[in-house]
Amino acid sequence: MRQRVVVLALDGVIPFELGIPQRIFGLARRTEAHGRGEKLYDVVTCSLRPPGPVRTDADFSIMVEHGPDALATADTVVVPASYGLGPVHSEGRLTGELAAALAYIRPGTRLVSICTGGYVLAAAGYLDGRPATTHWSSADHFQRVFPKVRVDPDVLFIDDGDVLTSAGVAAGIDLCLHILRRDHGTAVANDVARRTVVPPHRDGGQAQFIRRPLPEAGLATTAAARSWALGRLEQPILLRDMARQESMSVRTFTRRFREESGISPGQWLTQQRVERARQLLESTDLSVDQVAQDAGFGTATSLRQHVQAALGVSPTVYRRTFRTRSARRPAAPSETRPVA
Repeated sequence: MRQRVVVLALDGVIPFELGIPQRIFGLARRTEAHGRGEKLYDVVTCSLRPPGPVRTDADFSIMVEHGPDALATADTVVVPASYGLGPVHSEGRLTGELAAALAYIRPGTRLVSICTGGYVLAAAGYLDGRPATTHWSSADHFQRVFPKVRVDPDVLFIDDGDVLTSAGVAAGIDLCLHILRRDHGTAVANDVARRTVVPPHRDGGQAQFIRRPLPEAGLATTAAARSWALGRLEQPILLRDMARQESMSVRTFTRRFREESGISPGQWLTQQRVERARQLLESTDLSVDQVAQDAGFGTATSLRQHVQAALGVSPTVYRRTFRTRSARRPAAPSETRPVA
């Protein structure tokens, strides 16, 4: 039997996230061995009110043909991100209208959130004591509003059995493909991924998408040492040399540095070298060995270890994902010749 996926469209819904379940689950078909062509899911969209328009965060509204009672028919409920969550986002509590709608959901229904749709699941208590994720920029706020939730800001999605949450935007695609793979196997998920022109599985987590610019020297008492170190990241840098820039003992400098940055000088240096490596991987054609030297890691092995630990992917995978067009090798004449 087909599974029924019901997508809850809230006021302020983000159209991209709203369309992900329909696109991914709606394309899923049985493979050749099991009668290719038969749909595996019915996907419907509902709102909190009787059928009618629902405003989005864009300059248009959508016409939704199902009311909240459609949630009672769901095998899986998906809550996409919305910018109209009101007290759900600010106070962690459901409105009466939203609580009444969620009451339609049958026990045992699989619950899925995309991006900040996790606020709805958390406010309803579905995430208490569970691991969950959301968009990296909302993770700290999410944790403050819902202290009972075990928030992991680094992953693309979390599968906790009957409750699944995803990080921001396109991570909803990753999660829906994962659900396909879990429900019907790799062949079905890969077929949908090919037809959607997305990878069936992405390496790494959200860390690779978070930009942490190299900091400018400020008024902090260790600013001169940080500025000095940033100017020579490719060289060996000793703790005593950084302390000397501030005319402090190593012990005093280490204490002040931790007070001002929240981490040790060694951890900070590693972070800045990873950032330097990211910039070089994105914007140059330097070899991995040369990037390792210019970023101060010395060897390609050391670079791979630190980038993998910080970003969840190898330098090569990171470069392939984020390398800017201007940094790529110009095409040879034969590569630009039109195909007859």
